[in-house]
Amino acid sequence: MRDFLAGSPARDTPSSRLLTNMSLPSPRNVLPLEGQIDLNVSAKVAESLAQLIKDKPARLVVDLSGVNYIDSSGLAVLINGMRDMEDYGGIFILAGVRDEVRPILETARLENFFLIFPSVDEALAAP
Repeated sequence: MRDFLAGSPARDTPSSRLLTNMSLPSPRNVLPLEGQIDLNVSAKVAESLAQLIKDKPARLVVDLSGVNYIDSSGLAVLINGMRDMEDYGGIFILAGVRDEVRPILETARLENFFLIFPSVDEALAAP
């Protein structure tokens, strides 16, 4: 089993398969997530987002291309991250939303709430 951020050692959590890496990703304004974003790891995702947001980047991209499930606690973390960025005028972007995750966003009526791009490259290149 693995934790939520790409590239780190495994941790046994029976309810989730996630990747963890406590160092910040490169580039610093992209947060790649993988596996399941649920109650077991949403606090760590929130910490990682807070670390990135504290530097007040103009744009922050959350790469969901490796995420196959997100629950309400994970959605709340993303909503809070977006609001934190909007407080200072930053742009919060989701990229690479997979087919398994899109219906979850749609059920929560968040597909139009978030700015979503097909890939990280497109999100970073957007005006």
